[in-house]
Amino acid sequence: MQPDREIVLDLSRLLSRLLHATPTGVDRVEMAYARELLRLIPKQLSFAAVNIFGRYGRIPNENALTFLDHVDDLWNGKIDIPKEKIKKWHYISKIYRLMWPQSVPKNTRSKRFFLQSSPHHLTNQKLMASILKKENAKFICLLHDLIPISYPEYARPHGAGLHIKRMKTIAELADGIIANSYDTEKNFQYFLKKSGRNTPIITAHLGVDITKNSKITKNNYPSLFESLNIKENQSVFIYISTIEPRKNHLLLLNIWRNLVTLYGDKAPYLVLIGRRGWENENILDMLDRCPAMQKKVFEFRNLGDAQMQIWLKQARALLMPSFAEGYGLPIAEAISLGVPVICSDIAAHREVGGTVPEYIDPIDGLGWQNAIIEYSQINSERAKIQKKAMSEWQLPSWDAHITAVLQLADML
Repeated sequence: MQPDREIVLDLSRLLSRLLHATPTGVDRVEMAYARELLRLIPKQLSFAAVNIFGRYGRIPNENALTFLDHVDDLWNGKIDIPKEKIKKWHYISKIYRLMWPQSVPKNTRSKRFFLQSSPHHLTNQKLMASILKKENAKFICLLHDLIPISYPEYARPHGAGLHIKRMKTIAELADGIIANSYDTEKNFQYFLKKSGRNTPIITAHLGVDITKNSKITKNNYPSLFESLNIKENQSVFIYISTIEPRKNHLLLLNIWRNLVTLYGDKAPYLVLIGRRGWENENILDMLDRCPAMQKKVFEFRNLGDAQMQIWLKQARALLMPSFAEGYGLPIAEAISLGVPVICSDIAAHREVGGTVPEYIDPIDGLGWQNAIIEYSQINSERAKIQKKAMSEWQLPSWDAHITAVLQLADML
């Protein structure tokens, strides 16, 4: 990026998730933006946030760095959120004092860009407009997906209406837009046309963060097999996702109930990594009350990235039967680790996975069951075909993504 320009990165999403030890995909993206921008343009980067009181302002860089390190430690289990009310209040107060928004300095550079990598507070167009006015900045925004609009049945109540507000804010205020996939970019064209603005939009795939020093990390965490108390030759499959209807967990749970009926103790294991979401009574009933699930299906809600990657490498395959996605980052993570992927046949998955994964219609229960049985085998031919295809697959990097963002800023 040209040296006379400044990027102001919004950290509001991470600040709002202070009491969540397990990050969502959006949380990880905001963290990746912060870390990569610090690496690439440390002298041209500033931070800002809107806190829970609706106050917007700048966050001193040293405070932001302390906060980012704190969030990293929280995600990786190095620190815990206090459970007692008084201690929790002190914990929250300490972070909010550290991240208290301060006044916006005068712009000493030729151009300033307000960069938002999450949908946080985009429902409030007036607030966004006031932020841009205070900063005297152009607005660059990352577009994650249009799922609540395209599939309102999978969103929270009133989710579609709120997401329409977000899309209108982006279409009417953004000076540059980054889509995380070509499918997302295509779906957003309706809002761009309706706004009557000719806003530049580019597609840049999200990067993949793979933990290095795997040998050191491996010794710090119990293996997948130790945690399940099973032998290392047992077949284990993993699904990384918040538990919600769009993610199609019900398909897998019905399959596993059937596999237990067919194979008993020899049935494979299913590990679900992710917190429990919303509108999923049927799924939770099966997890909590179905006897067939008790010894073969396991939930882990607070798992750090390093441990998750170690476990993923020990699984027979990653499963991802979701009905709709904006991108499908776990697919890229699994392939980069050399782990086979069985996923739903949707545009976003094909875009990230290319020719590597096994694509199956998300309502084809028998197809999924047969694939799981096949991949359960130690010498699965279909798994071998995938691993061969991985050699030609290109890893999406955060360096390439953020470089594309900075090139977009140079264009504006």
